[in-house]
Amino acid sequence: MSRLVDDEALSNQVVDGKVRLQVKDLGLCLSGSGEDVVSDVSFSVSAGEVLGLVGESGSGKTTLALALLGYTKRGIDIVRGEILLDGANLLGMSPAELRSNRGRRVAYVPQDPAMALNPALRIGTQLREAMQVHKDFTGDVGERLAEIIADTRLANEGDLLQRYPHQLSGGQQQRVGLAMAFACRPGLIVLDEPTTGLDVTTQRHVLTTVRELCSSYGVAAVYVSHDLAVVRGLVSTVAVMYAGRVIELGPTQAVFNQPTHPYTRGLLAAVPSLDRAEVLRGITGQPPRPGRRPKGCSFAARCPLALPVCGEEEPVPTLVGGRLVRCFRAGEERVDLNEKKVVAPAQEPHESAPMLAVRTLNASYGSSQVLFDVNLNVGRAACLAVVGESGSGKTTLARCLVGLNSNWSGEIKFNGEELVAGCRNRPKNLLRKVQYIFQNPYSALNPRKTIGQIIGQPLEQIPDLLYSERSQRVVQVLEDVSLGADFMSRLPDQLSGGERQRVAIARALVVDPELLVCDEVTSSLDVSAQAIIVELLRKLQVERGLGMVFITHNLALVRSIAQSVVVLNQGHIVEAGDVDKVLSHPTDPYTSRLMADAPRLNQPI
Repeated sequence: MSRLVDDEALSNQVVDGKVRLQVKDLGLCLSGSGEDVVSDVSFSVSAGEVLGLVGESGSGKTTLALALLGYTKRGIDIVRGEILLDGANLLGMSPAELRSNRGRRVAYVPQDPAMALNPALRIGTQLREAMQVHKDFTGDVGERLAEIIADTRLANEGDLLQRYPHQLSGGQQQRVGLAMAFACRPGLIVLDEPTTGLDVTTQRHVLTTVRELCSSYGVAAVYVSHDLAVVRGLVSTVAVMYAGRVIELGPTQAVFNQPTHPYTRGLLAAVPSLDRAEVLRGITGQPPRPGRRPKGCSFAARCPLALPVCGEEEPVPTLVGGRLVRCFRAGEERVDLNEKKVVAPAQEPHESAPMLAVRTLNASYGSSQVLFDVNLNVGRAACLAVVGESGSGKTTLARCLVGLNSNWSGEIKFNGEELVAGCRNRPKNLLRKVQYIFQNPYSALNPRKTIGQIIGQPLEQIPDLLYSERSQRVVQVLEDVSLGADFMSRLPDQLSGGERQRVAIARALVVDPELLVCDEVTSSLDVSAQAIIVELLRKLQVERGLGMVFITHNLALVRSIAQSVVVLNQGHIVEAGDVDKVLSHPTDPYTSRLMADAPRLNQPI
C-alpha cells in the first residue's frame, strides 16, 4: 500500500523490492524569495498501485506532480528532498540524464491531450517516436506498438494510426496519451487530471485502462484529480493537499468514510449527489498563496474548529486511525461540519412564452449533420441541463445558440425575438444579454492581458458606464467567484486551471446577462469551487431571473442546478423532461447507461 513512511521503513522496503517510488521531505520554493510552494512531502507508492492527489486549485497538486519528473514551472525551484525511482534519485541526475529518463522510466499524461499531441504529425508517427527517441529502448518498435494499442483499447479504431489528433475524439486522444506514456514500460506514471472534460462513459473506459495497465505492468502511478468520486473508485491511497502540504494521507476507504481533517471533510461535503438534489456548500474563504501563508496552520482562517494555538503553531503530522493528519484536533471525535440539506429544485415558472425557444434545429459542420430536429425551451429563472457523450452535439447546440455556428436551420427565439445565424449579424445589446462560457479556460483567456483587463473588456460595450464603476464591477464579480481583487493584476499563466475557469465565468457575469450558455464550466474546478459557483448560479437564477443552458458531463450536478434536462445521443434528443423523473426513472437505454457509468462516492468504478 502507498503510505507516508520514515527513512528506516523506506530502506527496508527498498530491500524488499516492493516500492517503486519514494518521496522524502520534498520542498519547492519560489525563485528569489525562497517562499515555500510545496514543503515537507514524503510518501511511497508500490508497483501496480495508484496514489491519488486531491485538493483545491492552487493547493500544489500539479506542482508536486511535475516535480516527480524532476521538472518545475518557471519561477519555482526544487530546494530539498529526494525522489527515488527504483532507488535512483531523480533530483541528483544531470539535465541530460533526466531527459533520458523522462518517457522511459517516468512518464506523464497531461490534462489536455489535444494540446499535448503534435497537430502536424500522424498518431502512428507520434507513438513510434515515443519509443524511438530513447536509444536504449529494447525490443521491436512495431511489435510494441501493436501491443500497446491493444492494451489501451485502440486496436479496433480502424485507420487510427493514419489520423491526425484533430480527427480523434477526446476519449481517443486521451487513450493515445496513455499509450505514449506506457510505451516504454516506465516505473512511474504521473497522470494530471486525465479525464477532465470526458463524458462519464469515456471516463470509465479510460480509468479502467489506467487501472489495468498499472496492474499488468507493475507501474507506480500518481493520479492528480479534483473529482473525488473518480479518486474513490480508482486509487488505493489518497493524499489531501492544502497550501503545499499533505494534510491527510491514508487508505482511500478510511479517508473517504471517516475523514479526520476539517479540510478533507469540507471537500467531501461539497461533492454533489447523483441520487438527490442538495444545497452544495463550498469551503468559505480562499487558500493562501505562496508568499502569503500565515503563521501556524494554513487552514486556520477557514476552519470552523480552529483553536488559538492553530494561529501560532504549525501542526505536526499525527498518526490517527491508520492515516497521517496535520491537525491539532486530529484525535478528537469527529463532528459533522457540513451537513447537507436535501432541497427540491425550483420549479420552472409557467409563462406564456419561454425566454429561449428552439424549434426543429438542424445543424451541420461542413457536409456532416450534427443535430437533428432539436426542440427545447428555457424559462426565465430556469436552468435546462444538456447531457450526453462526447460527440453527441452538445457543444454544437451551444454554439448555434450564441451565434458561433452559422450552419443551421430551424428557429431560435430569445424573448420572442428571432435570432439570426452568426453573432456578427446580431445587435450588440442582444449579444450582451446572451453570454457564453467556454469549456477550456486555457484557450479562452488572452495570455497578454491581466485578469482585470480580461473581465473589464466586455464593459467597454456599455458606453454610459464610468471607468470607476467598471473597476468596482470587476472587483465585485471576482469576489462572487471566490477569487478577489488581488487577482486583477495577474496574467492567466499565473493561475491554476480552476482559477482560470472562474475568471471566464466572471467575465460572462460582469455584464449582467439574461441567459448564460455554460459549456462544461465546472470541469476544471475543484469540488469546493464547483459548489460555490453552482450555488452562485442558482442564486442568480432567482435574483436576476437568469436563464441557463447548462451543458455538463457531471450528472450529479444536474440534480443540484437544473429543473429540466435533455439527453442528446448522436444529435438526437432521446429523452427530455423533469430532472428527477429523467435521472431517477430513465426510459431510454442510452440514459440508463449514462447513469450506470457515472462515478459515485459510495461505489467503485
